Amino acid sequence: MNQAILFPDREEWDDGRQSICFPALVGGFQVNCALTGEALAYRFGGDTPEYWLESFRQHRWDLEEEAEKAIREQQEDDQGWIWLS
Repeated sequence: MNQAILFPDREEWDDGRQSICFPALVGGFQVNCALTGEALAYRFGGDTPEYWLESFRQHRWDLEEEAEKAIREQQEDDQGWIWLS
């Protein structure tokens, strides 16, 4: 994949998935990325979506780099999502 990967600042907590979900734009197409509350608690501590969103924002560059690597390695699940752990 030789296309630019962009990450707009549109992260949000998804109650149904119990995850922070954030989009990546790959060659003009959107790829959904996510990080579960469990993984966020393990990485950053805390126990609320508000805390995890703030932690996500503070560590945005590292998390986006991780997501970019997973996208380039085509590690999406059956639904086309990239899940960081």
